[in-house]
Amino acid sequence: MRGQKDAGRSPEARLAEAVGLATAILLEVVHAEVIRLAERRPGSFFGAGTVDRLAGLVRDLAVGIVVVDGGLSPVQQRNLERALHCKVIDRTALILEIFGERARTREGRLQVELAHLTYQRSRLVRSWTHLERQRGGFGFLGGPGESQIEIDRRLIGERITKLKRELESVVRTRELHRNARRRVPYPVVALVGYTNAGKSTLFNRLTNAAVFAENLLFATLDPTMRSVKLPSGREIILSDTVGFISDLPTQLVAAFRATLEEVLEADIVVHVRDISHPDTEAQRDDVNRVLQELGLGELIDAGLIEFLNKIDLLPEYERIALRESAARSNHALVAASAVTGEGVEALQAALDERLSESRDIVQVSISLSDGATLAWLYRRGEVLQREDDDSHAHMRVRLEPADLARLAHRGVTPSKRSLFVTG
Repeated sequence: MRGQKDAGRSPEARLAEAVGLATAILLEVVHAEVIRLAERRPGSFFGAGTVDRLAGLVRDLAVGIVVVDGGLSPVQQRNLERALHCKVIDRTALILEIFGERARTREGRLQVELAHLTYQRSRLVRSWTHLERQRGGFGFLGGPGESQIEIDRRLIGERITKLKRELESVVRTRELHRNARRRVPYPVVALVGYTNAGKSTLFNRLTNAAVFAENLLFATLDPTMRSVKLPSGREIILSDTVGFISDLPTQLVAAFRATLEEVLEADIVVHVRDISHPDTEAQRDDVNRVLQELGLGELIDAGLIEFLNKIDLLPEYERIALRESAARSNHALVAASAVTGEGVEALQAALDERLSESRDIVQVSISLSDGATLAWLYRRGEVLQREDDDSHAHMRVRLEPADLARLAHRGVTPSKRSLFVTG
């Protein structure tokens, strides 16, 4: 059920997204509807008449779980469960369940558990009668007169503290890995986008990998990185990241910050958009908002590369218009389909062009007997011009700043003065 206002989206589109979230954890949706609220009732979220009608639907359809696509307070959740005689969960709980099923790495599992416990702790209210029992203190289970709710809250708090320490260790390990990549270093390209926009399908297309990619919300939760060689011969590290979604639970925004920090390390960010989705503009705004919160506002202002995915699902006249718009965009837009492969070459060319912008053009003179350095220059740089005399190759080369330092370690001093006379 959709019961929350969202100015950027139609209620029907938000309901469809909620149904997609439910089916992502294999729930069978037997009924879905938009319920328009004049106001939220503090005790039950919905009005009394709506609650009675829903109770009849739950009984007639033998419903086991009711999902409310909004945020329920603990009291609202408890009262709805009593009235409907079934389990009731809100949007936060539903997304947490999806993340719990999909996380595979140790970091992902720790983050999900931390988010779960943070959410559960907010549900511990004294109105839950099974937590109101008093118990005497003995051993390590609690002091005199400590209630069960206080014990549960304390145990959850201790587990949260332990999880945060473990996550700090994992984050330090990830930072070591990032430092190792900086020393390589290859440029890092991060794929970001709304969940189910097609990031993993594009990742697989570019890397020939087999990352889990299905038509499901949150199919990818753990960051995946692969080395990719662009048509120019330049190597990059491609990163597939967790999908974004509107109204992401605050517990998950905090818990998955370490995962999203991969984006902060990226040289280029590619925003993969499902251009066939009716709310594609609102989805773009959601992604940009999260990137802004991560401190990437300057990158957005400078212009992300937008991979306008799933054009194969559009009518022909819309595909033609998108291609024409992308052609005029100077590679800021790429109209494409990760499934069919259309536009992937244009994306690779756009990445090459963006990376070339950060390269310096220098002049070098290499002894013809130093075949290793000559081969290294062709492999790591872009040779723009070469003239040989009896002993040396005089070259104009475009190189990454880090490779200029490596060239110096090879005993070659690059210069930016011209060695060539044209005319």
